[in-house]
Order: sequence, then C-alpha cells, then structure tokens
Amino acid sequence: MPDASAEIVKFLPYLRRYARALLGSQDRGDEYVRVCLEAYLAEPERINPDGNIRLQLFALFHDVWSLIDEPIPEEVPDVPANKLVQGVGRLPPRQRQVLLLISLEGFSFDEVTRILSASPDEVRRELDAARTELSKQTSVRVLIIEDEPLIAEDIAGLVREMGHQVCGSAAREEEALRLARETLPELILADIQLKGGDSGIRAVQSILRSTNLPVVFITGFPERLLTGEQLEPAFLIAKPFQPEVLRTAIGQALAVHPPHKMN
Repeated sequence: MPDASAEIVKFLPYLRRYARALLGSQDRGDEYVRVCLEAYLAEPERINPDGNIRLQLFALFHDVWSLIDEPIPEEVPDVPANKLVQGVGRLPPRQRQVLLLISLEGFSFDEVTRILSASPDEVRRELDAARTELSKQTSVRVLIIEDEPLIAEDIAGLVREMGHQVCGSAAREEEALRLARETLPELILADIQLKGGDSGIRAVQSILRSTNLPVVFITGFPERLLTGEQLEPAFLIAKPFQPEVLRTAIGQALAVHPPHKMN
C-alpha cells in the first residue's frame, strides 16, 4: 500500500492553523498537531492513502483530542506553559470546532460529521449555536493594518457589519503605532507585508509590547507562516477571503483571547 506521508505534509500548515485557532495558542495548537503525527507514525494504517487525506488527517486529530481527558490544573507546579495537557481544561466547545471546520477550513457539512464522528443534527445544531454566539459578542475597537485601500475598506465594512468599531486604518508601520497609541484598539487585523518594506508583523510586535490584544493576521501566503518552526500567529486567514472566514476568525480570537486595555 502506498504511503500517505507526502500528502499529509501538504496539509500540515492548515491543520496547524485550525489547531491554533481552536486553542488560541501557537504552542498548544502545535503540540496537539505533534501528538496527532505521533499517532499516525505509530499506526499509519489509520490514514488510507487512497482516501481523502485531508479529511482523515483532521479526523485523526480529533480522535487524539478525544482521548486526552485528564487535564492538569494550571496551578500544578513544574509543568511547562506550552505542555499539551495544560490546555485541555480550556477546550473550546463543540460549536467552535464545527464553526472553524466549516468557515475557516472550508470542509463541507458532510465532511464535518465524519471528522467529528457526529450526527448531522448535532453538527447543524452546533453550527447554528456558534453563529448565534458570534452575533452576541460585545462591540470592540478594531485597528486595521492594510496597505491596499480597497481591501482595507472591505475589511472595515465587514467589521462594522459585525457591530464593531473601526478606530483606525494604517498602511505603514509608523502610522499603525501612532493610531494604536491614540485610539487604544481592542483587536488588530493586520496584513503581513506592507509596501515600502514595512511589515505588519513588526508593527504588531511593537504594539504588543505595551498591551495584550487579540490579533488576526491576513496574508496571501498562509503556508509560509504555518511551519511550526518559529514564533507564528495563532490566528491567520488567507487572501482572498470570504466574509464568513473573517467573521469566524474575529469571533474566535475574541472568544479565546479577550483584549486587555493598552497602557
């Protein structure tokens, strides 16, 4: 039987994206992905190379997830902060899994039932509940860092439709830092690369030195920032994006990482 490893490698960046968004952390998300890969290496027959590799990989991820049912309380000493088990007690509810699988990762309704080993009625119920929850989120101030005016305006329109406020839109690093100081945002939506050699990542890193805000990065090349080899975003969506994808990313970022006020 042919090996599925090469195909699995192609889909790993997107499994990392999903795991990080689900857990709100690069460390915890990547740890779950590592355990998933260890399960595959131990039992490679769990993924049929002649079947839908991507679907089977996500299903294996959730099989591993469901087996880890002994969370370690945060106050337990001598447990590194990025240990897999430390995040188990804060697992997002099933409705967020369904929402992210459908809206962020683009799985069909039928595929999600197979990934989660859930009934169609359960998946539909959880999806409806998740979308209702998103609509109830408290309004926050949003700073947009994007150097393409049309894209920035599209993002601003979606943000306002969700009931949030756009407190500023910056096309350069210096402008982003100034607006952050002046407007005190509670959420940042940032492009990765800006014109003139500026960087949305650098701008965000500078802003986060004085605050702790949720950030959603937007890029045309998500796989370049989902390697698991360095400090990378927990929330990342790809250009071009559908409105539902941005709404989902914003909702999940605010759900798992409530903003703190800037100093």
